[in-house]
Amino acid sequence: MATSNAGRSVSTLSVLIQSGALDPVALVEETFAAIQAFDDQTIFLNLLKDRALAEAQASAKRIGDGRSRGALDGIPVAWKDLFDIEGLATTAGSKVLAHATPAERDADVVAALAAAGMVSVGRVNMSEFAFSGLGINPHYGTPRNPASGDGARLPGGSSSGSAVAVAAGLVPVSIGTDTGGSVRIPAAFNGIVGYKATRGRYSMRGVFPLAKSHDSLGPLCRTVSDAILIDTAMRGAITADVRRGALSDLSLVVPETIVFDGAEPGVVAAFEAALARLGRGGARIRRQAFPLFSELFDLAARHGPMVSAEAFAVHKDRLAGPHVGEMDPRVAARARLGEKTTTSDYLALLEARERLIAAFAASLAPGDLLVAPTLPHVAPLTEPLLGDDDLFIKTNAKTLRNTLINNFLDGCGVSLPCGTGDAGMPVGLLLSGQRNEDERLLSAALAAEAVLQG
Repeated sequence: MATSNAGRSVSTLSVLIQSGALDPVALVEETFAAIQAFDDQTIFLNLLKDRALAEAQASAKRIGDGRSRGALDGIPVAWKDLFDIEGLATTAGSKVLAHATPAERDADVVAALAAAGMVSVGRVNMSEFAFSGLGINPHYGTPRNPASGDGARLPGGSSSGSAVAVAAGLVPVSIGTDTGGSVRIPAAFNGIVGYKATRGRYSMRGVFPLAKSHDSLGPLCRTVSDAILIDTAMRGAITADVRRGALSDLSLVVPETIVFDGAEPGVVAAFEAALARLGRGGARIRRQAFPLFSELFDLAARHGPMVSAEAFAVHKDRLAGPHVGEMDPRVAARARLGEKTTTSDYLALLEARERLIAAFAASLAPGDLLVAPTLPHVAPLTEPLLGDDDLFIKTNAKTLRNTLINNFLDGCGVSLPCGTGDAGMPVGLLLSGQRNEDERLLSAALAAEAVLQG
């Protein structure tokens, strides 16, 4: 049963809590009641009732005593099943790790948000070992996209439960990881905001890896302002460095290479309509070809994807061990592809990556940000993908295509909802910046969001 606070943003809940109109203990109790009553029980893998109640009680006392830790004090948060939570095994969406040694302490970012007063309510479902952009999990079930009205549609992955928990109004924010699009993809499929920070912006201690050269973190939430609040706390900062930009200050570049290939007409229409609104608001927009995007995919075809090579290194012993049969066969097969990448292949990829990052920077003017559809299609129906491996592989590759470009180029990105496409499903607009341009990106996203929501 939905609560009176279902679907409210972090910022809205913060005002209520800080003013005394909403008690953190009442909020966490409502949150658990809503989770347990919700008709999809595949979203949460663990509920942290004792911890959450203790954190909420401590928050209520601080606020009552005039010692609030700030805007996030008392706000519920959920965690993708890759983050260490003290006392729990980190299972990464897999049955294989169900009996792993419990974590001795929280991941650093979990501890950072706890220090800001946030209330950890549970860990959420995901693609096994974060190795798919679709969100299908044969072990714990696949969360249903709440926006679908014509049957179960994909939640997106790998941060599937994170996106659905927010889109369904169960929590105002969930923290995910993004190696090839795993924050931005589910955000776009579910019609919420997803911010992938520059790799290394936050501590990765206590986060189960997929490919360390690409792994990054970020929040899935309802507004860009919420993402900024979370980003500030995850870095251990007190105040944000982001200022709201003006649309007239935005210089947006629409890539003409790769990102529109095979895109659904409804996605293109929604994106172009959103782009027109940004242009009418004063944003400067130009279109440009990026041949290096094609080179990026050619490199992966020639040498193998870097992510697969690094994933194989993470899972090599597991793939040769007695419990490999307990893994999702699709995940195991994809990880095994990394074995084909030789040392010379991997070194060639590293060298090419730095060259392409430099070439990409040289192809843009100072202040330019990319703008494109987050995905070339809306969330597909789930059922056809469950038993068709060829369709799964094809759909997964297309789903990851637009977002993984930014991961390879080591940048940052924000997916914003910008309309609907086929079957009335959400469409995302992706703003992307270069490495360490997070403040500029978030400033631009604030300005763009105001127009897109209007």
